[in-house]
Amino acid sequence: MDRRVVFPNRLLPYLLLAPQLAITFVFFYWPAGQALRASFQRQDAFGLRSEFVWFENFSDLFEDPNWRDAAVNTLIFSASVAFLAMAGALLLAVMADRDLRARGAWRTLLIWPYALAPAVAAVLWGFMFDPSIGMAAHALQALGIAWDWKLNGTQAMLLVIMAAAWKQVSYNFIFFLAGLQAIPRSVLEAASIDGAGATRRFWTIVFPLLSPTTFFLLSVNLVYAFFDTFGIIHALTKGGPGKATETLIYRAYLDGVVNLNLGASSAQSVVLMLLVIGLTALQFRALDKKVHY
Repeated sequence: MDRRVVFPNRLLPYLLLAPQLAITFVFFYWPAGQALRASFQRQDAFGLRSEFVWFENFSDLFEDPNWRDAAVNTLIFSASVAFLAMAGALLLAVMADRDLRARGAWRTLLIWPYALAPAVAAVLWGFMFDPSIGMAAHALQALGIAWDWKLNGTQAMLLVIMAAAWKQVSYNFIFFLAGLQAIPRSVLEAASIDGAGATRRFWTIVFPLLSPTTFFLLSVNLVYAFFDTFGIIHALTKGGPGKATETLIYRAYLDGVVNLNLGASSAQSVVLMLLVIGLTALQFRALDKKVHY
């Protein structure tokens, strides 16, 4: 017998959905519409008058070499953060899923970093790898590595990647651990009886069964790397040295907030939004066929 929820009043479902729909409209659709409208306009230096310029902001954007460099930095940064955060979380989840002493305490400690704000995580990593007072920096210098991320762009990019990935590991760890605990133990025991070792069991049984979780986290981590890492970059490097860590979201901030070029900043926001939507759609189309539910 199919049981359905029946509301006594037809208006009640819409009233229950109204608060969430209002929040979505006010904080997502309305700002997105304002950004889309501003991307086709150009304001004067004092912000008193705007002119409709069609696609000039977008054409100027694609011809700007600084924006193209920021796009390359974003691709490198996002791919690196997603890979490191997911690989590290999967390794920790596999280790925490075993029968360990004080297993609950270890899991709690591994989840804690997710409670930190991105700016706080950036400050912590900045202190550890500070060329003058950082313990990690002194260890690297003792090994003969000339470490100074404030002057070396490659080292600065490496530092923000590590800080952003470390911040996201805890989030991924929660989902991977839940996915591991949902795998029936009888399946693993049967494979063990058949002579499959731990490594083979992982790659032939565990990892394929984790494919829905992995697919979901891949999308979430790419969105996180594109948008939510602004606080890490702003608190740690401010896009430097020499624009080495300037990503698309930080470039939009510089043009819109610092340089007060709202048209260019809005055009960058629209392009970034379309880029993320395209990447997510591509993931669903290319990877969804290989996911085992």
